[in-house]
Amino acid sequence: MKVLVWVAEGTWPACVETVNELFPDAEVHLLAAVGDDAAAQVAGARSGLWGRGSGRDPGDRVAELARQAGRALLDAAADRLGRPATAELREGRVEREVTAAAAAADVLVLARDGDLSRLGPKSLERHTRFVVDHAPCRVVLVWPGRAPGLASIPPPPTPPR
Repeated sequence: MKVLVWVAEGTWPACVETVNELFPDAEVHLLAAVGDDAAAQVAGARSGLWGRGSGRDPGDRVAELARQAGRALLDAAADRLGRPATAELREGRVEREVTAAAAAADVLVLARDGDLSRLGPKSLERHTRFVVDHAPCRVVLVWPGRAPGLASIPPPPTPPR
């Protein structure tokens, strides 16, 4: 069985623990995805805000810092996993990169990353919602901490009169 683990900042430890617990004998692939949106947003900052645009474009530095952070997350996840695994850093639209990588997996393990104070759809940020909705394999969705109780579900709507 091939298990893909989405290694995302803040939630990856819960995913790795889940893989070790539920899939101890699986072939594991760790994936970090770096969005290209941050670099694009600052790419023209020097010319737009700081004058005539001489010097290096800060978008390149932002992209490199994002890649370094992604590699550091992968290294930490591999250490915590404690067994052989492949690791990959992808760049582009995060949700598309994760979904594409899931095509080669039997199971995708990812964690909730939105409002973790209550049960419900807002516990998934937009990238995660896209991946859950479009993953071409089974999905294991993990709470990165203790799940809220059932009391956190809003009451049902009152029927119209």
